[in-house]
Amino acid sequence: MWRSVFRRSQNATRNLAVTRISKKKTQIPSLTSLSRFSSLESSGNDSSRNIRFFSTGPSEEIPISSAAELTLEESNASDLGFSESGDFGVNGGISAEAIGEDGDSEIVTIEASEDVSADGNVDSQLVEVYQFDDEKFESVVSLLRSDEESLEFGLKTLNVDLHLDFVVRVFESPGISGKNLIRFLKWATKKEEITVTTSLVESLLLAIAGDIRRMDAYVLWDLVKEIGEGENSNVLNLEILNELIALFGKIGKSKAAFDVFSKTEEFGFTPNAKTYYLTLEALCKRSFMEWACSVCEKMLKSGVLPEGDQIGNIITWFCKEGKAEEAYSVYESAKTKEKFPPPRSVATLISALCKNDGTVTFAQEMLGDLSGEARRHGIKPFSDVIHSLCRLKNVKEANALLLDMISKGPAPGNAVFNLIVHAYSRTGDLDEAKEVLKLMESRGLKPDVYTYTVIISGYAKGGLMNEAQEILAEAKKKHKKLSPVTYHALIRGYCKIEEYDEALKLLKEMDRFGVQPNADEYNKLIQSFCLKALDWEKAEMLFEEMKQKGLHLNAITQGLIKAVKEMESEAKVTENGNLLAEA
Repeated sequence: MWRSVFRRSQNATRNLAVTRISKKKTQIPSLTSLSRFSSLESSGNDSSRNIRFFSTGPSEEIPISSAAELTLEESNASDLGFSESGDFGVNGGISAEAIGEDGDSEIVTIEASEDVSADGNVDSQLVEVYQFDDEKFESVVSLLRSDEESLEFGLKTLNVDLHLDFVVRVFESPGISGKNLIRFLKWATKKEEITVTTSLVESLLLAIAGDIRRMDAYVLWDLVKEIGEGENSNVLNLEILNELIALFGKIGKSKAAFDVFSKTEEFGFTPNAKTYYLTLEALCKRSFMEWACSVCEKMLKSGVLPEGDQIGNIITWFCKEGKAEEAYSVYESAKTKEKFPPPRSVATLISALCKNDGTVTFAQEMLGDLSGEARRHGIKPFSDVIHSLCRLKNVKEANALLLDMISKGPAPGNAVFNLIVHAYSRTGDLDEAKEVLKLMESRGLKPDVYTYTVIISGYAKGGLMNEAQEILAEAKKKHKKLSPVTYHALIRGYCKIEEYDEALKLLKEMDRFGVQPNADEYNKLIQSFCLKALDWEKAEMLFEEMKQKGLHLNAITQGLIKAVKEMESEAKVTENGNLLAEA
């Protein structure tokens, strides 16, 4: 089927001319005409009228009154721009399908001017006919797909009649590198027929984005800068710049993305939420945090923020790069605009704030923003805040937060209780630690070995070995296997008050509760027996046990045993000598 497009004449007359179409070339309507007729079709209804011309000869003029046959379907004639009699209306334009001499059908699209004579006849003058040459199109595409260095010379040799539709179809053709597409556009725009338009730049951007390469992105950016800094700067729009930022972010070229962002206002555009988000994404993923912070600060000052999920991503990126305070500023600004990030991003921010002693208060305040499902599943952020408060020895607030969790959720587990118990033990508030232990048991939780060990360690440090033994007895009832750390704390406590025999009993007891003494326990006891008790015999006995169990005693401690033994022998010799002298 062959198609041609005629523009309206300024002075319409009585005669209607039909131009026959060359059968060697496919004629296609321009984008403007396609848009016009697409609009025309959409405005019609199912009962639209079609006029068909059946050509019977080579004549190039077919008066409407003498056409071979007219087939009219029921329609609202005004929708198509002509009257019930078949004449053109005021804004008339008709599509006619002609049957040629060889039986091939031809589409002749004719647009009439608004000027109509009194008797309704119109004379349409041919102003422009664009003929699309498939062969030359394929030649151009083949040339662009090659690595030909003299590309411009090859295009000139082909002698192509350029048209906007032709250029767009080239852009839509697969297998052409972005570099060659840009070279083709520059070559095409040197001709009068083609000028750079917004749609052309957008089509080029879409074509390159499908298979982006680093050098293509930079060449495209050079082209956009050339347009933006030239007389045709109005061709650009903010969306083109946003897509360029996205392209550079995709290939990991953060500096180039930042350059595009920096040029946005210079080209006369105000960054929108998408601009800020894409720029921050490109910068944060490559850890260009100094630039990211400057872009973030500008975003907050402008008050233009992305939606909640994207706000959450920005918060997460800043937290991962150790910029918790900047992330908190984004969170606060978003909250005032009722753009709430996802709970997982809030939890990430709380955890990041807890790492710095100066921002724990912010994290604690943020817990109040968690509600509903976010609070019920927020054991991690609550635990992080309690851990930080205990680290700062603010145990009372940590305990108050624990009680708040018990009252409103999320339900605390063993780990949270252990944090409080440990904190109280470190500060010497062992009675409070035991109260927390009882509260834990009242909620159906079973204190683990670590919980008991923390309290035992606290008592042992204070020399309260009877209380420590009571906690040990309770731990033995609840757990068949204890921890080496539990016995290590007790042995160290007994050595501190110089009750070495009690310490030795604990060492022998360890095997019964599934705990094997390590070299550290033996080393500690041997040193205590040598330096404080001066009992090298028990020290040597422990050394023999170590060798049987395959444990190694360091050379210094071995030398210590030998030195104490020799010192005792010398002392006995001296004592005997003194006795003989007296006798």
